Amino acid sequence: MSDEVFKVETHGIDPIPDGERHGSAKDLFWLWFGSNLTFTYVINGALAVAFGLSFWQATAVVVISGLAFFAVSAAGLSGIRTGTATLVISRAAFGVRGNFPAGVLNWVVSIGYTIVNTVVGTLALELILAQTGLANGTTARALALGITLALTFAVTMWGHATVQFAERWAAYVLAAGFGALLVLVLPGADTSAPAAAPGLSGWSLAFVIMLAGPFSYLPMPADYTRYLPRTTSLKSITWSGALGGFVSSVALGVAGVAAATQTDMTDAVAGAQGLLPGWFQPLFLALVLGGSVTNSIITLYSSSLNLQVLGIPWSRARALGISAAVTAVGSLAALFLTDFTTSLLSFLSLLIIVFAPWAGVFLADMLLRRCHYDADALHAGSAGAYWYRAGYHPAGMAALLAGMVFAALTCDSALWTGPLVAPLGGADLTVLGSVVSGLTYWALARRRVSATAPAAVPAPAA
Repeated sequence: MSDEVFKVETHGIDPIPDGERHGSAKDLFWLWFGSNLTFTYVINGALAVAFGLSFWQATAVVVISGLAFFAVSAAGLSGIRTGTATLVISRAAFGVRGNFPAGVLNWVVSIGYTIVNTVVGTLALELILAQTGLANGTTARALALGITLALTFAVTMWGHATVQFAERWAAYVLAAGFGALLVLVLPGADTSAPAAAPGLSGWSLAFVIMLAGPFSYLPMPADYTRYLPRTTSLKSITWSGALGGFVSSVALGVAGVAAATQTDMTDAVAGAQGLLPGWFQPLFLALVLGGSVTNSIITLYSSSLNLQVLGIPWSRARALGISAAVTAVGSLAALFLTDFTTSLLSFLSLLIIVFAPWAGVFLADMLLRRCHYDADALHAGSAGAYWYRAGYHPAGMAALLAGMVFAALTCDSALWTGPLVAPLGGADLTVLGSVVSGLTYWALARRRVSATAPAAVPAPAA
């Protein structure tokens, strides 16, 4: 067995042989549950209130957005059919060369979110070190950064089995802690209606913020299903992963909503901490650190597979070194150059212009093929069926472009405001770029894709 806890995983994007597959769908619940027990969702819930929504309105946005994890989990179904990573499978939708730009951007997004989580975890640990008198100032920050990076890198270096093991056990501890946070914050929530209606702008911005998290995962679900046996029920995979992400993201999002109705959450960690009793505040900082690390683990792991997709001729473990080094440098810049953090977050939020449409095409292609792929052709380059025209799939590229144009025209971010935002009353409809691209792809590719789907691949139980 090449995938064991605390042993370096030897597989990368190469197909996992049937004899080495293991695990069950319930592993996905703990993976997505644990990795989404992150303070980011508290911040996002608070932002929904900042956009003018009441407690109940913001809670509705949190719950509806959490349902996006059903799409995230379903995107992993192709993993058990092919035994490879999501960004290898997406070659079927875009072509081998057409898949390359999204691969680059996904690596940037993975590293960007890893940096953001590393910074949040570092600042929490820095406060713990200062409050306990173990270290102060620059020394405390440097030590906190080193510990946070070491925790993330060690687990990720060992690979898939250790990632799942760590996420499960971290989930037990974090769930108890964040559950206590919710119990402490929720009773004081102001559930009265706002003085003025939030308007279309407030609603749309709240949805964009809450959906950005699930959408950022769409290029990676098969990375964690590729080891499951082919006979694993597709229904169980979808429900297990979806419930894991839904429960944790909604619980923490509601905690953020409740906190924002009681205090200023501009500095979310300080704001939430001020609502808690003194005995719980050190535990709260530990929760922020733990949640940041668990989220960074899966984004950093997928980034190493991503580099292999981009053609880095190294093993997964060696490729991980590149991602880890960039994360360390980016975290240093973010911790000592405050403008860098703001610019990074603005840039990452803007990338939904690409990833919402990308997700629409990928999911539409998966549905048309009913998760049936020619697994060998995915790795065959110009000799395979997914080379299309000079390495590009015209239908996939056209649909992606259509979705991106729509998203760009209706995007309202710090770095770009689309020309249709004002006529739409300030609404940000970026996420609907996925619908535009998906429908466009279906219209252009439904005959060819459905006709060429390999029928000989054995199907798991429904």
